[in-house]
Amino acid sequence: MSGIAVPARHPALASASVILATMIYSIDWTIAAVALPHMQGTFSATQDQISWVITSYIVASAVMIPTANFLSQRFGRKRVFVVAVAGFILASACCGLANSLQVEVVARILQGACGAFLVPLSQAAVLDAYPPEKHARMMGFWGMGSVFGPVIGPTLGGYLTEALGWRWIFFISVPIGLMALIGVLAFLPETKRDPGRRLDWFGFLTLALGVGALQMMLDRGERQAWFEAPEIIVQASLAVLGLYLFVAHSLTTRAPFLDPRLLAARGFTLGLAFVFLYGMITVPPMVLMPPFMQELRGMPVDTIGLLQSPRGVGLLLSMFAGSLLTTVLGPRILIGFGFACLALASWEMSTWTLEVGVWPIIWTGFLHGIGAGIVWVPLQAVVFSNLEPSRRTEAASVQNLVRSVASSIGVSIALTMLTRSAATARARLVEHVTPYNETLRFADVARYWDLESLVGLARLQQQVELQAAMIGYASDFRWLGAAALLALPLLVLLPRVRAVGRA
Repeated sequence: MSGIAVPARHPALASASVILATMIYSIDWTIAAVALPHMQGTFSATQDQISWVITSYIVASAVMIPTANFLSQRFGRKRVFVVAVAGFILASACCGLANSLQVEVVARILQGACGAFLVPLSQAAVLDAYPPEKHARMMGFWGMGSVFGPVIGPTLGGYLTEALGWRWIFFISVPIGLMALIGVLAFLPETKRDPGRRLDWFGFLTLALGVGALQMMLDRGERQAWFEAPEIIVQASLAVLGLYLFVAHSLTTRAPFLDPRLLAARGFTLGLAFVFLYGMITVPPMVLMPPFMQELRGMPVDTIGLLQSPRGVGLLLSMFAGSLLTTVLGPRILIGFGFACLALASWEMSTWTLEVGVWPIIWTGFLHGIGAGIVWVPLQAVVFSNLEPSRRTEAASVQNLVRSVASSIGVSIALTMLTRSAATARARLVEHVTPYNETLRFADVARYWDLESLVGLARLQQQVELQAAMIGYASDFRWLGAAALLALPLLVLLPRVRAVGRA
């Protein structure tokens, strides 16, 4: 059957190679965020222009992820993987060498397009390399690479930017990528090819239009005041049109780009619902915490990177534990425990003030990592347990597309709520800044926040802005906690899961 790999002679080395490649792709998803101010200065770009460094990567990845299944069946998984890793290495070097914003964006598009194949192909390769009884453990190791990358990305990016300059956040991918490429060439087995397989161009183009427009709308919506801007209206219209045409076409054609019958597999659709919630609530804290610590707490970049690390430690420990416990406890208990940890961590973060200490940031980050990691392995068991091996690559592509879109939706909601909640809070706080406010008449307060002097007014304005922003962050953390609790009622619908991939 096409798409089935011959057994790997060295499964551990083959898995390590594809996991390493997956990790550098996932790291680059977030590593550039901390370097944007430095890149903005280098390219003399506006804030809106420099945002394309992130937007181009996300959109290119989202558009190309669904093609992984077709390309692997048409040309062979190993060939596609080798070309993708080589292209990612080349694009990373070009990103670091770019002397203009235009070149940087083009290189990031190539980087995102090549990297998009690495996650679904590596996931399918790891599953094919081991018998079903070892799948839970190997999905734990695979998850460490795919999920841990976005966690260490900001930390690594901050240190490299401060120590060596922003170009090194891209150069660092070159030697790591070469190691992965050599391992893939040496140890990854090839799958059987189907030279006669044809691409459903209409399905691909409509899905690319819908997903690409949706991702751009989500990424740029807050900066463009959402539907007050013609650009966002056009993107939303294109997203609806593209996705509608894709669904209608997929239900009526004989050989669709993505087979809708995949959704009929027991547990797959429910698993995607959990994947969607997982992506929506685990990524926003990674985006919110660096500016919170820098702008509200006044912490330096290296300290911010250090305080982000407990989340990564919790993630690694819980993924390893999840790989051992999934077959013992089953997915329901572990998924429920993980989402409960995510809810508890988010709720605790919503109680923070501007005086929050280092310890609350450390233990909530660690707890958030525990929750994110413990969910991932049993979630893979739910998604892949009833799928034939020949459908793993397609299922992995769909799963990672859903997670990517959900992450963008979560970040977009978080940033929108942060801006609007802070603006509302500021308006309410300003109402109390009057000479008739009893608090402002106290001698100690009046000396510092003197309403009769420009210095005093400036200090008071700064405090109002900080308090309003803190209220905005608290609102974000509250809704993230509430969203995590939404997963708990769905646990009763989970089917009993046998070993992943067993027929």
